[in-house]
Amino acid sequence: MEIIETIKDQIASNSVLLYMKGSPNAPQCGFSARASQVLMACGEKFAYVDILQHPEIRANLPKYANWPTFPQLWVGGELVGGSDIVIEMFEKGELQPLIKEAVAKTE
Repeated sequence: MEIIETIKDQIASNSVLLYMKGSPNAPQCGFSARASQVLMACGEKFAYVDILQHPEIRANLPKYANWPTFPQLWVGGELVGGSDIVIEMFEKGELQPLIKEAVAKTE
């Protein structure tokens, strides 16, 4: 059960957190690549966890989040969604203020 505590701690400790395959500079799937590119375009720092390096997180996060796929974007402790939702929010101009607000609360 301690992996769930690790996940909760990661989410609580990072105002913007992307669970993805690979890293923002070397994504390992197209969905993770697009989600991390959109986040970088928001201009704020964000944390990420490479689920390929952490199989226990990859196995348990979908159950915890009740979200089956990766990437998963968490902002201010809340699950925003996956790649399609993140890109859609960015295109509508909804993601940038959400990210900026979450980061501002922790500064």
